[in-house]
Amino acid sequence: MFADGLFLGFAVLAVLGAAGLVVFRHPMNGAMSFVVTLISLAGLYALLSAKLIFALQLIVYAGAIMSLIVFIIMFLNIQPSDLPKEETKLVYILGGLAVVLPIGLFLAKIVKTLPLSSTAILGNDFGGVKQVGLLLFKDWLVPFEIVSILLLISLIGAVVLAGKKEAVK
Repeated sequence: MFADGLFLGFAVLAVLGAAGLVVFRHPMNGAMSFVVTLISLAGLYALLSAKLIFALQLIVYAGAIMSLIVFIIMFLNIQPSDLPKEETKLVYILGGLAVVLPIGLFLAKIVKTLPLSSTAILGNDFGGVKQVGLLLFKDWLVPFEIVSILLLISLIGAVVLAGKKEAVK
């Protein structure tokens, strides 16, 4: 019962953080909402007994990657006058809700019709460093390296954009 409450709390926080990422106008507020989402996902991983993924989510994503993103936002020095006017933002949000809400209600109805099944207890090895490392570096090596290259390109792009902004002024 307690785990169900924790799951529900983490799930609601993750969704609210993701919604804040879309709704907030200033990039720093969006980044802080993203931190809430990442920490909530780490809590969900902890509930699933995925110890390594829980630790990596907190250390790598909520820690290092978000520090990098916040540093880039501060480096760009975005002022409210630099942000575009968003007069139709409410229309887009309401339109998105109108599309997503029926789908969510349909999925909730489907989930309620699923039969209850017992869950098997996983061994202590589940989510350990050795198993994840073998899977990551044998089967998923190319996608892992592609993501690291994309992160490097995005960092270089942010620095180039910041340099062009200063050159224009």
